[in-house]
Amino acid sequence: MSQSLSRALDLLDLVSRGVDSLDALATATGVHKTTVMRLLQTLESHGFVSRDAAYRYHVGSAVFVLAQTALDTRDVRRVAAPIIRALGASTGQTVHLATYDDGVVTYIDKVESRQPLRMYSRIGLPAALHATAVGKVLLGGLDDDELRRVASGAVLERFTSRTIGTRDELIAEAHRAAERGWAEDHEEHETFMNCVGAPVFGADGRVAAAVSVSVPNVVLSHEGVLALLPALHEATTKISAELGYTDRAPFIQPPVKKTPNDRRKELHG
Repeated sequence: MSQSLSRALDLLDLVSRGVDSLDALATATGVHKTTVMRLLQTLESHGFVSRDAAYRYHVGSAVFVLAQTALDTRDVRRVAAPIIRALGASTGQTVHLATYDDGVVTYIDKVESRQPLRMYSRIGLPAALHATAVGKVLLGGLDDDELRRVASGAVLERFTSRTIGTRDELIAEAHRAAERGWAEDHEEHETFMNCVGAPVFGADGRVAAAVSVSVPNVVLSHEGVLALLPALHEATTKISAELGYTDRAPFIQPPVKKTPNDRRKELHG
Protein backbone atom coordinates (compact mmCIF):
# COMPACT_ATOMS: atom_id res chain seq x y z
CA MET A 1 0.00 0.00 0.00
CA SER A 2 1.33 3.44 -0.90
CA GLN A 3 2.20 5.80 1.94
CA SER A 4 -0.32 8.42 0.78
CA LEU A 5 -3.14 5.90 0.60
CA SER A 6 -2.26 4.52 4.01
CA ARG A 7 -2.23 8.01 5.54
CA ALA A 8 -5.54 8.90 3.87
CA LEU A 9 -7.18 5.77 5.29
CA ASP A 10 -5.77 6.59 8.73
CA LEU A 11 -7.26 10.08 8.49
CA LEU A 12 -10.64 8.71 7.44
CA ASP A 13 -10.60 6.34 10.40
CA LEU A 14 -9.73 9.15 12.80
CA VAL A 15 -12.46 11.42 11.43
CA SER A 16 -14.99 8.61 11.88
CA ARG A 17 -13.91 8.40 15.53
CA GLY A 18 -14.55 12.11 16.14
CA VAL A 19 -11.09 13.61 15.59
CA ASP A 20 -12.25 16.61 13.59
CA SER A 21 -9.67 19.42 13.51
CA LEU A 22 -6.65 19.79 11.27
CA ASP A 23 -4.30 20.22 14.25
CA ALA A 24 -5.67 17.16 16.05
CA LEU A 25 -5.46 15.03 12.92
CA ALA A 26 -1.88 16.10 12.24
CA THR A 27 -0.92 15.30 15.85
CA ALA A 28 -2.67 11.93 15.81
CA THR A 29 -0.99 10.83 12.59
CA GLY A 30 2.39 12.44 13.21
CA VAL A 31 2.21 14.02 9.76
CA HIS A 32 2.83 17.67 8.86
CA LYS A 33 -0.33 19.78 8.61
CA THR A 34 0.36 20.65 4.96
CA THR A 35 0.33 16.96 4.02
CA VAL A 36 -2.76 16.29 6.14
CA MET A 37 -4.57 19.20 4.47
CA ARG A 38 -3.69 17.88 1.02
CA LEU A 39 -4.97 14.40 1.86
CA LEU A 40 -8.15 15.79 3.41
CA GLN A 41 -8.81 17.85 0.29
CA THR A 42 -8.53 14.70 -1.81
CA LEU A 43 -10.91 12.82 0.49
CA GLU A 44 -13.29 15.77 0.44
CA SER A 45 -13.27 15.98 -3.35
CA HIS A 46 -14.46 12.36 -3.49
CA GLY A 47 -17.10 12.85 -0.80
CA PHE A 48 -15.41 10.73 1.88
CA VAL A 49 -15.08 13.64 4.31
CA SER A 50 -16.89 16.97 4.57
CA ARG A 51 -15.93 20.22 6.27
CA ASP A 52 -18.30 22.53 8.11
CA ALA A 53 -18.18 26.31 8.57
CA ALA A 54 -16.01 25.92 11.66
CA TYR A 55 -13.46 23.92 9.64
CA ARG A 56 -14.33 20.72 11.47
CA TYR A 57 -14.15 17.51 9.47
CA HIS A 58 -16.87 14.86 9.39
CA VAL A 59 -17.45 11.59 7.56
CA GLY A 60 -18.83 12.33 4.11
CA SER A 61 -21.86 10.90 2.34
CA ALA A 62 -19.72 8.71 0.06
CA VAL A 63 -18.75 6.57 3.05
CA PHE A 64 -22.38 5.82 3.86
CA VAL A 65 -23.21 5.08 0.24
CA LEU A 66 -20.23 2.74 -0.03
CA ALA A 67 -21.11 0.97 3.23
CA GLN A 68 -24.75 0.55 2.27
CA THR A 69 -23.86 -0.75 -1.19
CA ALA A 70 -21.39 -3.24 0.29
CA LEU A 71 -23.96 -4.44 2.81
CA ASP A 72 -26.68 -4.76 0.22
CA THR A 73 -24.51 -6.96 -1.97
CA ARG A 74 -24.14 -9.50 0.84
CA ASP A 75 -26.84 -12.02 -0.02
CA VAL A 76 -27.49 -13.00 3.56
CA ARG A 77 -28.45 -9.45 4.50
CA ARG A 78 -30.77 -9.04 1.51
CA VAL A 79 -32.43 -12.40 2.10
CA ALA A 80 -32.73 -11.94 5.85
CA ALA A 81 -34.08 -8.38 5.82
CA PRO A 82 -37.84 -9.10 5.49
CA ILE A 83 -37.65 -12.10 7.82
CA ILE A 84 -35.89 -10.33 10.68
CA ARG A 85 -38.25 -7.39 10.31
CA ALA A 86 -41.19 -9.75 10.64
CA LEU A 87 -39.53 -11.26 13.72
CA GLY A 88 -39.04 -7.81 15.18
CA ALA A 89 -42.68 -6.93 14.48
CA SER A 90 -44.02 -10.13 16.05
CA THR A 91 -41.88 -9.92 19.19
CA GLY A 92 -41.62 -6.15 19.51
CA GLN A 93 -37.97 -6.59 20.47
CA THR A 94 -34.54 -5.71 19.07
CA VAL A 95 -33.31 -8.10 16.38
CA HIS A 96 -29.72 -8.26 15.12
CA LEU A 97 -28.13 -9.94 12.12
CA ALA A 98 -24.38 -10.57 12.41
CA THR A 99 -21.64 -12.24 10.41
CA TYR A 100 -18.14 -13.53 11.15
CA ASP A 101 -14.92 -12.75 9.32
CA ASP A 102 -11.41 -13.57 10.51
CA GLY A 103 -11.99 -13.34 14.25
CA VAL A 104 -14.46 -10.44 14.11
CA VAL A 105 -18.24 -10.59 14.52
CA THR A 106 -20.01 -7.61 12.94
CA TYR A 107 -23.60 -6.42 13.08
CA ILE A 108 -24.79 -6.07 9.48
CA ASP A 109 -28.47 -5.32 10.15
CA LYS A 110 -30.69 -4.32 13.04
CA VAL A 111 -34.39 -3.99 13.78
CA GLU A 112 -35.15 -1.59 16.62
CA SER A 113 -37.53 -2.61 19.38
CA ARG A 114 -40.75 -0.87 20.28
CA GLN A 115 -39.38 -0.34 23.80
CA PRO A 116 -38.12 3.04 25.05
CA LEU A 117 -35.07 1.29 26.57
CA ARG A 118 -32.82 0.29 23.69
CA MET A 119 -29.50 -1.43 23.16
CA TYR A 120 -26.37 0.47 22.26
CA SER A 121 -25.45 -1.30 19.04
CA ARG A 122 -25.04 -0.10 15.49
CA ILE A 123 -24.78 -1.66 12.06
CA GLY A 124 -21.13 -1.98 11.10
CA LEU A 125 -19.83 -2.20 14.65
CA PRO A 126 -18.20 -5.36 16.03
CA ALA A 127 -19.95 -7.52 18.64
CA ALA A 128 -18.13 -8.98 21.64
CA LEU A 129 -17.23 -12.57 20.77
CA HIS A 130 -17.56 -13.81 24.35
CA ALA A 131 -20.44 -11.73 25.64
CA THR A 132 -23.08 -11.77 22.92
CA ALA A 133 -25.39 -14.51 21.69
CA VAL A 134 -24.42 -13.87 18.05
CA GLY A 135 -20.74 -14.11 18.94
CA LYS A 136 -21.13 -17.51 20.58
CA VAL A 137 -23.32 -18.81 17.75
CA LEU A 138 -20.81 -17.76 15.08
CA LEU A 139 -17.89 -19.20 17.05
CA GLY A 140 -19.87 -22.43 17.24
CA GLY A 141 -19.77 -22.60 13.45
CA LEU A 142 -15.96 -22.71 13.31
CA ASP A 143 -13.85 -25.84 13.12
CA ASP A 144 -11.92 -26.67 16.28
CA ASP A 145 -8.56 -25.37 15.08
CA GLU A 146 -10.01 -22.00 14.05
CA LEU A 147 -12.07 -21.79 17.23
CA ARG A 148 -9.03 -22.36 19.43
CA ARG A 149 -6.98 -19.85 17.43
CA VAL A 150 -9.64 -17.17 17.78
CA ALA A 151 -10.27 -17.94 21.45
CA SER A 152 -6.56 -17.77 22.26
CA GLY A 153 -6.34 -14.26 20.83
CA ALA A 154 -9.65 -12.94 22.13
CA VAL A 155 -9.69 -10.06 24.62
CA LEU A 156 -12.13 -11.25 27.27
CA GLU A 157 -13.24 -7.94 28.69
CA ARG A 158 -15.31 -8.33 31.84
CA PHE A 159 -18.53 -6.39 31.18
CA THR A 160 -20.58 -7.85 34.05
CA SER A 161 -20.15 -10.47 36.75
CA ARG A 162 -21.65 -13.03 34.34
CA THR A 163 -19.21 -12.40 31.46
CA ILE A 164 -17.13 -15.36 30.29
CA GLY A 165 -13.63 -14.96 31.71
CA THR A 166 -11.47 -17.76 30.26
CA ARG A 167 -10.65 -19.19 26.84
CA ASP A 168 -11.75 -22.66 27.92
CA GLU A 169 -15.15 -21.31 28.97
CA LEU A 170 -15.52 -19.57 25.63
CA ILE A 171 -14.65 -22.72 23.67
CA ALA A 172 -17.06 -24.79 25.77
CA GLU A 173 -19.84 -22.24 25.23
CA ALA A 174 -19.23 -22.23 21.47
CA HIS A 175 -19.47 -26.04 21.38
CA ARG A 176 -22.65 -25.86 23.44
CA ALA A 177 -24.16 -23.34 21.02
CA ALA A 178 -23.39 -25.62 18.06
CA GLU A 179 -24.91 -28.67 19.75
CA ARG A 180 -28.19 -27.14 20.85
CA GLY A 181 -28.62 -24.71 17.95
CA TRP A 182 -28.72 -21.50 19.96
CA ALA A 183 -26.80 -19.38 22.44
CA GLU A 184 -27.67 -16.77 25.00
CA ASP A 185 -26.31 -13.64 26.59
CA HIS A 186 -27.76 -13.79 30.11
CA GLU A 187 -26.86 -10.30 31.37
CA GLU A 188 -23.28 -10.90 30.20
CA HIS A 189 -22.76 -7.73 28.16
CA GLU A 190 -25.24 -5.41 29.85
CA THR A 191 -26.73 -6.10 33.27
CA PHE A 192 -30.22 -5.12 32.16
CA MET A 193 -30.37 -7.14 28.92
CA ASN A 194 -30.96 -10.78 27.98
CA CYS A 195 -30.49 -12.11 24.48
CA VAL A 196 -30.88 -15.33 22.50
CA GLY A 197 -29.24 -16.07 19.17
CA ALA A 198 -29.45 -18.79 16.51
CA PRO A 199 -27.43 -19.68 13.41
CA VAL A 200 -28.25 -19.11 9.75
CA PHE A 201 -26.82 -21.77 7.46
CA GLY A 202 -25.69 -21.32 3.86
CA ALA A 203 -26.08 -23.72 0.96
CA ASP A 204 -22.70 -25.26 1.81
CA GLY A 205 -23.94 -26.27 5.26
CA ARG A 206 -21.72 -23.82 7.12
CA VAL A 207 -22.93 -21.10 9.49
CA ALA A 208 -23.33 -17.98 7.34
CA ALA A 209 -24.73 -15.59 9.94
CA ALA A 210 -26.49 -15.34 13.27
CA VAL A 211 -29.75 -13.70 14.30
CA SER A 212 -30.52 -12.61 17.85
CA VAL A 213 -33.42 -11.19 19.83
CA SER A 214 -32.54 -8.89 22.74
CA VAL A 215 -34.90 -7.83 25.51
CA PRO A 216 -34.47 -5.61 28.61
CA ASN A 217 -35.14 -7.57 31.79
CA VAL A 218 -37.73 -4.99 32.82
CA VAL A 219 -39.77 -6.07 29.79
CA LEU A 220 -39.33 -9.85 29.94
CA SER A 221 -37.76 -12.21 32.46
CA HIS A 222 -34.89 -14.47 31.45
CA GLU A 223 -37.38 -17.34 31.07
CA GLY A 224 -39.56 -15.10 28.93
CA VAL A 225 -36.66 -14.41 26.58
CA LEU A 226 -35.89 -18.12 26.31
CA ALA A 227 -39.54 -18.62 25.33
CA LEU A 228 -38.81 -16.57 22.18
CA LEU A 229 -36.44 -19.27 20.91
CA PRO A 230 -39.03 -21.15 18.78
CA ALA A 231 -39.91 -17.93 16.92
CA LEU A 232 -36.21 -17.16 16.47
CA HIS A 233 -35.51 -20.68 15.21
CA GLU A 234 -38.40 -20.43 12.76
CA ALA A 235 -36.96 -17.18 11.39
CA THR A 236 -33.42 -18.52 10.99
CA THR A 237 -34.79 -21.68 9.37
CA LYS A 238 -36.57 -19.52 6.76
CA ILE A 239 -33.44 -17.49 6.05
CA SER A 240 -31.32 -20.65 5.75
CA ALA A 241 -33.82 -22.17 3.30
CA GLU A 242 -33.73 -18.99 1.20
CA LEU A 243 -29.94 -19.29 1.08
CA GLY A 244 -30.21 -22.86 -0.21
CA TYR A 245 -29.70 -24.85 3.00
CA THR A 246 -31.65 -28.11 2.74
CA ASP A 247 -30.69 -29.93 5.93
CA ARG A 248 -32.36 -29.72 9.33
CA ALA A 249 -30.79 -27.16 11.68
CA PRO A 250 -30.13 -28.36 15.24
CA PHE A 251 -32.50 -27.03 17.86
CA ILE A 252 -32.84 -28.22 21.43
CA GLN A 253 -35.39 -26.15 23.27
CA PRO A 254 -34.48 -25.32 26.88
CA PRO A 255 -36.56 -26.98 29.61
CA VAL A 256 -39.32 -24.80 30.98
CA LYS A 257 -38.67 -23.85 34.59
CA LYS A 258 -41.67 -24.53 36.77
CA THR A 259 -43.00 -21.80 39.00
CA PRO A 260 -44.38 -22.40 42.53
CA ASN A 261 -47.89 -22.09 41.03
CA ASP A 262 -47.10 -24.82 38.51
CA ARG A 263 -45.90 -27.15 41.27
CA ARG A 264 -49.01 -26.52 43.35
CA LYS A 265 -51.22 -27.34 40.37
CA GLU A 266 -49.36 -30.63 39.86
CA LEU A 267 -49.76 -31.56 43.53
CA HIS A 268 -53.45 -30.78 43.63
CA GLY A 269 -54.31 -32.04 40.17
